[in-house]
Amino acid sequence: MEFREITLEDRDWMRQLLGYSDNRATEFNFTVLFIWRKIMNSRVCKADDFFVVKFHPQGAPDPMYIFPAGRGTEQQLKHLIQECMADAQASGHPFRMASVQQEQKEVLESLFPDKFSFEPVRNSFDYIYSAQDLTFLRGKKFQSKRNFISRFRRNEGWSYEVVGKGNLHECMEMSLKWCAKYGCGKDPSMQSEHCSVKNALDNFHELELQGGLLRLNGEVVAFTIAEKTNSDTLLVHIEKAYADIVGAYPAIANEFLRSSVVVDQAAGELSVRYINREDDAGDEGLREAKMQYHPLFFLEKYSVKEFIEMMDTYVY
Repeated sequence: MEFREITLEDRDWMRQLLGYSDNRATEFNFTVLFIWRKIMNSRVCKADDFFVVKFHPQGAPDPMYIFPAGRGTEQQLKHLIQECMADAQASGHPFRMASVQQEQKEVLESLFPDKFSFEPVRNSFDYIYSAQDLTFLRGKKFQSKRNFISRFRRNEGWSYEVVGKGNLHECMEMSLKWCAKYGCGKDPSMQSEHCSVKNALDNFHELELQGGLLRLNGEVVAFTIAEKTNSDTLLVHIEKAYADIVGAYPAIANEFLRSSVVVDQAAGELSVRYINREDDAGDEGLREAKMQYHPLFFLEKYSVKEFIEMMDTYVY
């Protein structure tokens, strides 16, 4: 198998193959694969009407593969997975898959009975919300969010803008200030996230992203970047705000949704059904914040290993 780095030139054909499955998961989005490619040391390999991504983050013991994206026969899919297994073996590593969803797990169990072990990885579950809930924040369960947004809106001199050529550089400046303020230099995970944010902003138009920002007395104090990732879901890639500005986080989230997904305000008609706010990466503060928005469901994901690897560890 010939794996190579993901580039912007791969955008159209990879999106086409991703579109066949209409998958709303984070890992099945070209922007995510592209902006994290250097951090995750990701490589892509195309085979017929499938592609597979292999990644090996620094510090991880083994490379991992993502379930092939595309379309074809079960036999073609099985052959491609076998090729991935051979590729792992050739490099002296056990075969592992990451972020395998329930439907994909069932396919693997059907094609390779008793071959793999599966372990749910809570830290990588995507949080999927009702677009109606997050856009209109109706009902008692969202009272606190409405209160925080109202507190932000009581600030004099606040405004909302769509992100575009004229203000994109200000989002990058705000991201740099945010990192300096909250200690990106001391936290490798925050530094990695900052690199992905920079990649997204540097390639905002080429990736066909959309975004919004908040100003307070002329200064950008929050911004968000997102895109429609499949037929019914908006995927929120980035959301930054200064935590000491009360209500800035819920305000940027809500202002952006109201400006980007509402088709008919009076009828409550939206352009998407779901909002994917990605995973929490095991961060307890982030997990609490995401739970406060009351996810409709989690998109569960599994870590996959060859069962033989586990058996070899037993002492008889």
